[in-house]
Amino acid sequence: MVKNKKKIVILGSGFAAVECAKKLENEFGNDSEIELVMIGEDNFLLFTPMLPQVASGMIETRHIVFPIRTICKKTKFYEGRIKNVDPYGKLVTLWGTGDKRSISIHYDFLIVALGSETNFFGMADVEKNAYTMKTLNDAVMLRNRIIDMLEQAENETNPILRKSFLNFVVVGGGFAGIETAGELMDLLLDVRKYYPSIQKEDLKVIVLEAMGEILPGFNKKLAEFAKQKLKERGIDIQLKKVVTSFDGNEVTIKTLDETPKDSIDQSEINSIITKTLIWTAGTTPVNTIKRSMFKTEKGKIIINDFLEVEKFPGVFAIGDCALFVDPITKRPFPPTAQIAEAQAKMAAKNLISLIKNSKKEKFVYHSKGQLAIIGKRTGIATFLGVNISGFLAWLIWRNVYLSKIPTFDKKTRVFLDWMIDLFFDRDVSRLNFIKRETEKEYKELDEVDDVW
Repeated sequence: MVKNKKKIVILGSGFAAVECAKKLENEFGNDSEIELVMIGEDNFLLFTPMLPQVASGMIETRHIVFPIRTICKKTKFYEGRIKNVDPYGKLVTLWGTGDKRSISIHYDFLIVALGSETNFFGMADVEKNAYTMKTLNDAVMLRNRIIDMLEQAENETNPILRKSFLNFVVVGGGFAGIETAGELMDLLLDVRKYYPSIQKEDLKVIVLEAMGEILPGFNKKLAEFAKQKLKERGIDIQLKKVVTSFDGNEVTIKTLDETPKDSIDQSEINSIITKTLIWTAGTTPVNTIKRSMFKTEKGKIIINDFLEVEKFPGVFAIGDCALFVDPITKRPFPPTAQIAEAQAKMAAKNLISLIKNSKKEKFVYHSKGQLAIIGKRTGIATFLGVNISGFLAWLIWRNVYLSKIPTFDKKTRVFLDWMIDLFFDRDVSRLNFIKRETEKEYKELDEVDDVW
């Protein structure tokens, strides 16, 4: 045991955390004086860009998860939920559960990459009744729900009830919302042949977006192309629509008007009957960040140009949980995997510089381009400064994301899933999973924490 062994702790197991761990392993993997530790709630990296394809039944669930232990082989991994971070005592405490003790882990250097959770903007009824697209469980639950609705509608004689089964509402016109809507429509049209009483015109996929455009941040022409293609496929895109409530049967919508703030509110209120609302309309940092001692703004940790946390040298924050303002737009960067990975590389580089007493570098983000698929072999892309749409963009999307899958065996499995989808019909079996209520925070145990 080396007396002055330095411990680097990475919080999280998402894109930013894994990328950072890989870079640090390259530098310190064989260094006996440095110990690398990762703490994550899940023992795998979830490839979130492909969640909509899992929900539509195109890709098998296991093919987009990658065990941390197979990617970061020189990093000690703890599976657990983080209860508290003490930057003064340099301690990270994990929640205890009925099955395991609460423990505290000491660190010398810390990387906070805890990501975000779904933001329901205080609407408890929406949170209770809506489906989300954040986890693998979400995608499987949504697929089951869609098939269940088709099964119910096939034999339903009440026209209003039948309509509520076949109306699917997606809230949010960003990447997740648009890709989910496109995949959802693909699934419905592909499996409709198994349900003789359901006609194509009975199926309704509706996208509600609070802003005046979909895919904000994308090239305007490409976003408009996407909108037209989605409409051609039968997807109803409604802009400047804000959800105010959803009781599981009806979603209430407020139409944003253009009147000045000091005039009488002329907003129109209407509703859509639906049993299925898919919420992709926003993210918020996890509670661990919000109650930490770190200085935050809108729940995100305030960091400097080197991605270091104010007042705490040696502590870095990256990805969705860190507040980094785009110097051009003067707005925070959107929560994307591309930005998270770019920050992870720079944070690792600056941490190495800190340990070796060399000069740190400021983080400057250079976008490599943007990609989105909008269903049925159609996509949009801004790639190497060129705007591309249609089949070629869809092909580029597939190639880029296939190249980003960490392991060769999973690349092969995903590629085979795509090939199978070209030649065979999708499965309409409904896997009988029960939605398990997730605990927001674990119950605190009475036991004394162990320090590791």
